[in-house]
Amino acid sequence: MTATSTKETHAFQTEVKQLLDLMIHSLYSNKEIFLRELISNASDAADKLRFEATTDDALFEGDSDLHVFIDVDKDNRTITVRDNGIGMNRDEVIDNIGTIARSGTKEFFGQLSGDQEKDAHLIGQFGVGFYSSFLVADKVTLITRRAGLEKEHGVRWESTGDGEYELETVEKETRGTEITLHLREEADEFLDTWRLKSIIHKYADHIPFPIRMMGTPVPAAEGEEEKPAEIETVNQASALWTRPKSELTDEDYNNFYKHIGHDFEDPLAWLHQKLEGKYEYTLLLYLPRHAPFDLWQAEAKHGVKLYVRRVFIMEASEDLLPRYLRFVRGVMDTNDLPLNVSREILQQSPAMDAMKKGATKRVLGMLEDMAKNAGEAGEDDTVNTDYADFWSEFGNCLKEGIIEDFANRERIAKLLRFSSTESDEQSVSLSQYVERMKEGQDTIYFITAETLAAAKHSPHLEVFRKKGIEVLLLSDRIDEWLTSHLTEFDGKKLQSIAKGELDLSGIGENAEEAKKAQEEKAKAAEPAVKKIRESLGDKVKDVRVTDRLTESPACLVSDQFDMSSNMERILKQAGQDVPDMKPILEINPDHELVQRLAKMRSKDKINDFSSILFDQAILAEGALPEDPAGFVRKINALLKL
Repeated sequence: MTATSTKETHAFQTEVKQLLDLMIHSLYSNKEIFLRELISNASDAADKLRFEATTDDALFEGDSDLHVFIDVDKDNRTITVRDNGIGMNRDEVIDNIGTIARSGTKEFFGQLSGDQEKDAHLIGQFGVGFYSSFLVADKVTLITRRAGLEKEHGVRWESTGDGEYELETVEKETRGTEITLHLREEADEFLDTWRLKSIIHKYADHIPFPIRMMGTPVPAAEGEEEKPAEIETVNQASALWTRPKSELTDEDYNNFYKHIGHDFEDPLAWLHQKLEGKYEYTLLLYLPRHAPFDLWQAEAKHGVKLYVRRVFIMEASEDLLPRYLRFVRGVMDTNDLPLNVSREILQQSPAMDAMKKGATKRVLGMLEDMAKNAGEAGEDDTVNTDYADFWSEFGNCLKEGIIEDFANRERIAKLLRFSSTESDEQSVSLSQYVERMKEGQDTIYFITAETLAAAKHSPHLEVFRKKGIEVLLLSDRIDEWLTSHLTEFDGKKLQSIAKGELDLSGIGENAEEAKKAQEEKAKAAEPAVKKIRESLGDKVKDVRVTDRLTESPACLVSDQFDMSSNMERILKQAGQDVPDMKPILEINPDHELVQRLAKMRSKDKINDFSSILFDQAILAEGALPEDPAGFVRKINALLKL
């Protein structure tokens, strides 16, 4: 290879500098993963070439033997990982190596704390790929040429990880990429071919392309010349998902997950099934243990790859699994689609529709099995927390399924978990709630708030605590949308305790007596209601007596079909226009402040007391009064009395 242009020096993107600094300072104790990452990238490059060559055979350039070759040079202390895959052109090298072309990188690096254990986990979820080379190398040289380009369009990239890299155009006879690692002094162990082979067996046995190395030279017999070493294939080079489950170990499944998920931890669970019927396809799907950092970004890729007859076709498509299951990683392989399948063909394909439905059904089944075993003690007496771990990472994704997937809404609803007045942990299922309902109760009660603390201390809960009625505490933003779509479960209506009128008279007491007592209280409080209504004017839709409260003087309630105050806050924070909806102020006729207000005659005092009651109710909702300073002034005046 000879240079045909002048070298150029470029500065790394700021985020790359941060990542390299963490790498070079040995963030990971498990440095051997550099080889797994480079082989994984080489395998992806071979996959992409094989797919593109289905419509342009010339890209093979007369060589369709796709493979990865690893060469060790002990004298020069280098390891070279070489593939004959798709390769890169100059722009792709700059985009893929000089920058981290992923959205949210600044937010990601903002999460790094300097705590090595925590940061290692975060970077594992971010995916480092090529940059893991600097775990063992103090200089990395990459030479590549994209398939289909002439030999003079090769690109040479080199860096010592010091914040800059050199780039030049070179001649490269063959397509693909070779990466040469100039090893650090402390990385001598990786010059041992047996060590490298053991890493390949551990992490890359399942790669569907041969991984080749030079074998051990055959000792010569006396009087004969030493025979040269032969090239040998180190891995099994067969697609793991095509092999019978009986041949595979947990370690095989875990290592394959780490390859496709670019993860550093074992998965939480997996399923491997070959489905036969009108359409035949194989699924190997995994649940990660932790959420990737970009899970909530709209442009984030999904993690399932589609293969047709073991040829990689595409990944990151909602045609493979619905968006609310975007956390799933794995592969789907079928013989019932053409190799030159396009997005349009996928969307119109009955086979693809059947595969998507089948995969969705089985992922939900896997979650149901996990949920069923939750809390059980194993042979070592440890409690199974797999479903709780899953829910803490991906529960809000599953809530999206209630909104998006009407066909599976009932199954998804059974998988939901919430906090409640019985448990701060998000561990209460709707089925458990129904089992614990009081005699005479036919409604599932919930409250939405900005935080769990705000929900837990809401005055709306007072009468429910008094009667011992459980209330679900919902504090995730998506819960507002969830409850607008999930209006019933197991024949029981879901109702917000902060919307509409409330009737608990039939639960735990004589309904007629309770109704009569409430009517008497309402009649006695009419003077207070009238004065507050006149004082507040158009600040409220109405003022009325409530039986929700036992300790607080007042609370705000939304009308049955109005937007909740929490939803109104969420939309305003997102910069959305919100219709002007007035709340209803409900007052506690037994509270001393309300009773004192009923006897007042001074208009100024009535206005101050009414304003205080209204602003207190706003504060209890987790919001601020319109005039906080005025509220404080009125409270101070009240304290003087």
